[in-house]
Amino acid sequence: MSDISIYLVRHGEAAASWAESSDPGLSELGWQQAEAAGKALHAQLGDSVNLVSSPLARAVETAQPLARIRALDVAINPSFAEIPSPVPLSERQDWLRGFMREQWQQQPEFLHQWRQQALNGLTALTENTVIFTHFLVLNAVVGSILGKQETLCFRPNNASITQLALRDGALELVSAGQEMTTVIN
Repeated sequence: MSDISIYLVRHGEAAASWAESSDPGLSELGWQQAEAAGKALHAQLGDSVNLVSSPLARAVETAQPLARIRALDVAINPSFAEIPSPVPLSERQDWLRGFMREQWQQQPEFLHQWRQQALNGLTALTENTVIFTHFLVLNAVVGSILGKQETLCFRPNNASITQLALRDGALELVSAGQEMTTVIN
């Protein structure tokens, strides 16, 4: 079995913060970031690749430039959706900030299931794939691969590209995407 290359792309800048909308699209800057990521990926990808996105608007929109360049459809997979929160939208930002200061062993079962769903989605891949996803999905996946207990192990920038390899059923981190220098929404 040959290695499978997986590219995890964090969505471009959202048009609204966590406290303002549960499913915002991209801001103008986010669209520019998506275009740049699409061009960068197109230049480094081989001929055969699948495109997959979280169902959330900001991820789907980030996928559009690469899909257009490659003339490919984007499959929607909820395994790569943003972390579910147990609080109303008005309390989500505070809940997320608290979550990001914690360890995985402190988390309830539904969050362990969310993380495992993303990992299972990755290990089920059979072809080179680009996945458009979210900040905390990237953290959950990379943290698991590296054996970290922290829920926040790196700060991937908007439209950054993290590369994984799937070798003999095991995920490996090839390169982490560019990290943010500012705080997230």
